[in-house]
Amino acid sequence: MKPTLTLFCPDAALPAGTQGTICPDRTETIAMRILIVEDEPHLGAAVQERVRQAGHTVDWFTTLDDARAALAAVRYDCLLLDLGLPDGSGRTLLREIRNTPSPMAILITTAEDQISERIAGLSEGADDYLAKPYDLEELVARIAAVARRYRPLVDNRLAVGDIEIDLDRKRLTRAGQTIDLTAREWALLELLARRPGAICSRERIEDALYSLEEEVGSNTIEVFVSRVRKKLGADLIRTVRGRGYCLEPSQTA
Repeated sequence: MKPTLTLFCPDAALPAGTQGTICPDRTETIAMRILIVEDEPHLGAAVQERVRQAGHTVDWFTTLDDARAALAAVRYDCLLLDLGLPDGSGRTLLREIRNTPSPMAILITTAEDQISERIAGLSEGADDYLAKPYDLEELVARIAAVARRYRPLVDNRLAVGDIEIDLDRKRLTRAGQTIDLTAREWALLELLARRPGAICSRERIEDALYSLEEEVGSNTIEVFVSRVRKKLGADLIRTVRGRGYCLEPSQTA
């Protein structure tokens, strides 16, 4: 059973005291699946939208119970966790996660005067913190920074056959020709290109491309695969019936 979702309202104003604006440019970083746990509605909506614009897939919940349900259903790369929540302290969830082998990066947020809470959160395993009110651009930069610490050995330039992928610059070429992809087409290609030859299931692709609140049609993934094939060539992605898709290096040479 999916947790109750708090939907993003595109017309929501930035909360009072929150600096920065929601900008359409993308931060050059690896796309991640991010869980936001924040009970203040305007702040949560603003953060969700800005982090999405930075190229990440985002789920937003307002309680510890819903966050636990989401964590049980989805593999997240990063958690943005408010410590003051209506059904308990975010530190409880922080300790629960750090008592598991999960490699998830965790950023905590607190009111500006709660220094002792920040210190305790860092001692209990948080990777970074932000004091409210915080700047949205600083938040995106800090997410990128913890991502680099958790993925220090990732090569952000991939080559598969005559395909060259620069993940930092979101730049793709084939046989020297630059090719433009939408955000989700790019996320699909990146997912497959990181493990060329390995089969990626439809469910794993859905998790990478869509948040829990989004409805995914029965043929949606097939449509995205078809679009990428059309732009890069039909020989790039192989369908493994009943199992998923893979990028075949031997077919791109």
